[in-house]
Amino acid sequence: MARSPFTLAASVSSALAQVSVVRVAALTEGAAGRYDSAVATLDDGRSVVVRVPTDAEADMELRAEMHALRALTPGVRGVLPFEAPEVLGESSVGGALALVQTMLTGYRVDGAHIPAGPGVATAIATAIADIHDLPHTVVRDGGLPLRSSGQLRDEAERLLDRAEATGHLPFGLLRRWSQALATEPLWRFETTVTLGGADPASFVLTDTDGVPAVTGLLAWGGLSVGDPAIDLRWTAAAPACRDDVLAAYAARTGRGLDPLLSARARLYAELEFAKWLVHGHGAGSESVVADAVGLLTSLDESVRDEPLFTRTDVDVDDALALLGRVPDSAAELVDTSMQTDAYDPATMSAALPSEPPTGDRASHAHISTAPIELSDWSPQSAEAESDQAAQNALRRWTESA
Repeated sequence: MARSPFTLAASVSSALAQVSVVRVAALTEGAAGRYDSAVATLDDGRSVVVRVPTDAEADMELRAEMHALRALTPGVRGVLPFEAPEVLGESSVGGALALVQTMLTGYRVDGAHIPAGPGVATAIATAIADIHDLPHTVVRDGGLPLRSSGQLRDEAERLLDRAEATGHLPFGLLRRWSQALATEPLWRFETTVTLGGADPASFVLTDTDGVPAVTGLLAWGGLSVGDPAIDLRWTAAAPACRDDVLAAYAARTGRGLDPLLSARARLYAELEFAKWLVHGHGAGSESVVADAVGLLTSLDESVRDEPLFTRTDVDVDDALALLGRVPDSAAELVDTSMQTDAYDPATMSAALPSEPPTGDRASHAHISTAPIELSDWSPQSAEAESDQAAQNALRRWTESA
């Protein structure tokens, strides 16, 4: 049973000394049932958000969020051109963490609804680039995960092995993904600070003279060092704005050219299908497995026998540039906190093929496969999965605060 706003208000009073709650209201937008959330108004005029997880997995994720937010020192926050929530306090409700943090105001846009052209697309792209340009010490000093390009490749290979072992992975996808994993240039990239899979709906925007700008970012739980392409994975579900996002990102970032960035972003998006299959198989949920098989079959039919990219996408100069700035995998950072058995709570459904690119967008023509819908869903209990899998497979929770 969901906790009442009054119970959540009491947790705010417990977490914050010498303040009183004068008003409280339920916060349901984007929670998808994974958190009991409320907005509380304090007697000093501040508005704060309190969240309490509804299951053990959500509790772990909320603790990761709290850890990451506390890793954002005042110096780091001062560098970022937008806000991150501040952890104000914590308490316990029935043994679960109750996290109280500042409230960020503004509007949010789902990735699939971001239009082409300058505006929301370029605002979110530049914000992602700003995260990626943070120094690795932000993550290292905060005790957060650091993964090298070699480790990320190994992780993807293990995921593919586990998906193949279920006996439900279409051969066309197995071949497509195996070829990508075996292609050396694809995995020669410079690791950056990442959000672990940015969700565009987690960016808070405001308009100044009609021009959208990112003024806040809500979801920080996946903060780590990894592949910058993971935070552009969502562009596979947003063909209308994809090229504008990639162009704005490239213009903003202080790093050199990564000609295969969009190809890896597409690969990570497709591998979400494999994660959903592995999750369902591991949980013993026939409904989730059946749903994953349907999604995989649809994807296989839309991209059958198509490589993620062609050999001509990387010329000799690009390859040499990459080799010159990326450290040898043997000398890269060792990550002791990688969780290869954990699935990311996201999955996609196949959609109609996108139209071929024209004009200036021909530079991304190697990603000619169908767009895939990166929608919101919420992991449920095994009992709920039997009734909700078809819907939840296409939905992923977004942070409520």
